[in-house]
Amino acid sequence: MESMQHHEQHVQLCFDCAAACERCATACLREDHVMMMRECIRLCRDCADFCRMCGSLTARDSAFMMPFMVLCADVCDACADECSQHDHEHCRACAEACRRCADDCRRLSATA
Repeated sequence: MESMQHHEQHVQLCFDCAAACERCATACLREDHVMMMRECIRLCRDCADFCRMCGSLTARDSAFMMPFMVLCADVCDACADECSQHDHEHCRACAEACRRCADDCRRLSATA
């Protein structure tokens, strides 16, 4: 039962992270110096896709969810590292969401 609860929490963390990444990418597109935000936007979009897939795989208890969590954590780390370089509230919020998701991905994948 505890494992199922952790999986449900992980699904929510994944979708929350995807939403934070989407908000960040959208806000970055509105920045005055949008060309300086290209890598942030690219990584946010990649991360949002990975997090949605990870959440979906976890929700359906896929046999592939654990190895995908490892990859998702790496993408979340890359996105968090990039977002941390920018002094925008949306980037800070995205970096925090990415770190939470990456930590949870690693924690769950280590229990497999």
